[in-house]
Amino acid sequence: MDQLWAPWRGEYVTKPGGQGAECFLCAASSVTEADPDLGLVHVARHSMIMLNRYPYSAGHLLIAPRSHEGAVEELSDDLYSCLMSSVRMAIRAVRNVYQPHGMNVGMNLGSAAGAGVPDHCHVHVVPRWHGDTNFMPVIGDVKVLAEAMSATWQKVADEIRRLESGR
Repeated sequence: MDQLWAPWRGEYVTKPGGQGAECFLCAASSVTEADPDLGLVHVARHSMIMLNRYPYSAGHLLIAPRSHEGAVEELSDDLYSCLMSSVRMAIRAVRNVYQPHGMNVGMNLGSAAGAGVPDHCHVHVVPRWHGDTNFMPVIGDVKVLAEAMSATWQKVADEIRRLESGR
């Protein structure tokens, strides 16, 4: 039998989130600039863009408020505007870096909807390509990514800096 090795999943399997677990989004929100160790690619006044630690595809990003807010409909106008500006920035960066055929952009609101962090709303930006589904999730319950997370971080962070500078 061939072996598949996914060491980045170890932390997720051995340290599942639950009651009393620190919100990883809140932990990242105190940082004021991009940080590859946290997967944080951009920090705005009220929001942040980071890599999804367990991505569906290379370039899968999370965009979240920097404050612990669970209900998107209750966000202040300033916070909501900043969050949506960061979503737009993330979409542009992913489109420019990866040239996907399409994207899934959305939120899972509440645990019944699949939210892994139901008390801290966040938006997923997931690049998609024609034929990007395969047998691995069905047969092996694994995903295959085309690049290392560090390479994804560098590409997206560089593109966001380029977009912000207007080049």
